Amino acid sequence: MIFSKASSVLSQSQQEELVQKLEIFKIQGRDKQGHAILRIIGNLFPARIVNVEALKKYLEEQIFPSLSERPYSVVYVHTGVDRSENLPGILGLRSIYKAIPINIRENLKAVYFLHPGFQSRLFLATFGRLLFPGWLEYLWNNIRRKEIEIPEFVYEHDEELEYHRAMDYGLESDHPRAYGAPSLDTTVFTYSMRFIG
Repeated sequence: MIFSKASSVLSQSQQEELVQKLEIFKIQGRDKQGHAILRIIGNLFPARIVNVEALKKYLEEQIFPSLSERPYSVVYVHTGVDRSENLPGILGLRSIYKAIPINIRENLKAVYFLHPGFQSRLFLATFGRLLFPGWLEYLWNNIRRKEIEIPEFVYEHDEELEYHRAMDYGLESDHPRAYGAPSLDTTVFTYSMRFIG
């Protein structure tokens, strides 16, 4: 079963109201191509108390009607997502995808996946029209900054990533350097691990 036991505590209508109240899904603004934006904040989704059927009904009634007649893009914010707390599982995601009407799938122009983890990248690499902007600065190349609400914790995470990126390129370091130390003859290549996780 893809639902958690906790989802039986709330009725389906209460679960739908919770999804609405948390503003996990919000249609707002336009991207730079003029497409409407469906913003999804992944770590707000309470997978342990909202089942897939309630989520599908909420999407069918509240979100899909607004997207049926126009092209749109999705901005999915993966920052802080915990698989056990925020994801409905592979079967749940497949069920949700199958519930999306054909005309709405055809209107989808791009999916911007912000702060993906390594496993997310691998899993979603099979889908087309999926972009991994990585940091907010790259998202703003395609999305109008003032037209979409991004929670503060996303900006904070982005700053942390930016700090680590600066360290990866040697711009900053909190490690002492050994100047004048002999160089090592080696054919071992080093790669940044900042994209894994």
